[in-house]
Amino acid sequence: VQLQASGGGLVQAGGSLRLSCAASGSIFSINALDWYRQAPGKQRELVAIITRGGVTNYGDSVKGRFTISRDNAQNTVHLQMNSLKPEDTAVYYCHAVRLLPRYDYWGQGTQVTVSS
Repeated sequence: VQLQASGGGLVQAGGSLRLSCAASGSIFSINALDWYRQAPGKQRELVAIITRGGVTNYGDSVKGRFTISRDNAQNTVHLQMNSLKPEDTAVYYCHAVRLLPRYDYWGQGTQVTVSS
């Protein structure tokens, strides 16, 4: 499975960005797609996840502001980020997981910078 992330950039606080992650390869084996982020000096944290069945979940810090969605026709997952805050500044990584057997796939990171 290959993951190609896009859509990062620089935005002012209160603004919006949309990240996209295009999946290719053996995507039938994937159980969930999600976004992680890592800010300088901090641990990587889960931002949002969408399962094969369409169930979504979000990190506490982004609930109500971010929305993860899936375009099955395009094998793409989107992360709509609204009401961005400077603390959302991080490198965002697209991630896919196969459960049986367990394997993790990572895309390249995309930088999101929110200015105050």
